[in-house]
Amino acid sequence: MAQASARHLLVEDENLCKELKQRIQNGEDFAQIAQEYSQCPSGQNGGELGTFSQGQMVPEFDTVVFNEALNEVHGPVKTDFGYHLLEVTSRQD
Repeated sequence: MAQASARHLLVEDENLCKELKQRIQNGEDFAQIAQEYSQCPSGQNGGELGTFSQGQMVPEFDTVVFNEALNEVHGPVKTDFGYHLLEVTSRQD
């Protein structure tokens, strides 16, 4: 079964999510921004989600995590929780 490691941040506002993505793309540290802004408990650990299998996260996560490029910030990804930025750090099929 496919597995991946990723980190993310979660905010309520799509515009804020886009702004944070731009800041990260301009060189700011993903982990620091996650600690400051993320509404998910993982934000305290820089957004680290650890390793998980396909199907353990919401479908919107799986679509990105198991299909998109590694080590790039993807999003905003809308879920029932809000808007996420996702960075896939590793993946094994």
